[in-house]
Amino acid sequence: MFHFKCFSVDDAMCAMKVGTDGVLLGAWADVSGARRILDIGTGSGLIALMAAQHNSMARIEAIDIDEGAVEQAQANIAMSSWSERISVSLSDVRAFASEHYFDHIVTNPPFFNHSLPSPDERRAMARHCSSLSYDDIVASAERLLCPGGRLSLILPADEAFAFRSAAFGHLWLRRETTIVTRAGDAPKRTMMEFVLCDEPLMPHVNTIAIHASNGEYSDEYRNLVGEYYLKF
Repeated sequence: MFHFKCFSVDDAMCAMKVGTDGVLLGAWADVSGARRILDIGTGSGLIALMAAQHNSMARIEAIDIDEGAVEQAQANIAMSSWSERISVSLSDVRAFASEHYFDHIVTNPPFFNHSLPSPDERRAMARHCSSLSYDDIVASAERLLCPGGRLSLILPADEAFAFRSAAFGHLWLRRETTIVTRAGDAPKRTMMEFVLCDEPLMPHVNTIAIHASNGEYSDEYRNLVGEYYLKF
């Protein structure tokens, strides 16, 4: 069980466990002002819970293709203060039908394009793009976002170009933040926010180091996740 400032998360039934990627994206995604949010591949429900904490008015739908993850997310959300605003369902986003459009879509997607699939079928499905390609994510965002709606996601830094290429001509990059372990280190993760709009945007680009040179957590990282982590 992982305890955050305002909620707790159990991931025992999930193929993909709670990790830094989910916390980073949940803290970084600017869901303020969104009325309806969709969390694709919710896993334990972590990002949906973070979105509910950050935006007290949003209705959040969380979907996953893994039955164990859906059951786990439902249990975690039932324990939270926001169970009336978050729904979880077993669904593949490629076939997901909604009566309304979403203001913001968040996803921590499968991204291991080139590595060998895991022998664990559930873990492989959660980790590999064979279950959800970048083109699938872009097409789903185009179909489900309202005009001006946003898509936020996190990927390994070396996958960011491939996703930007898939999104080109469909969604416009608005923000991009590169995550490094320490200043000067090679990039580890890239978080990107795209907008469904007709005109190209000039994206805001920056880098956040998790640790300062002395090994302590950096101020910028503390500021990013401090709303959620107990230790901050």
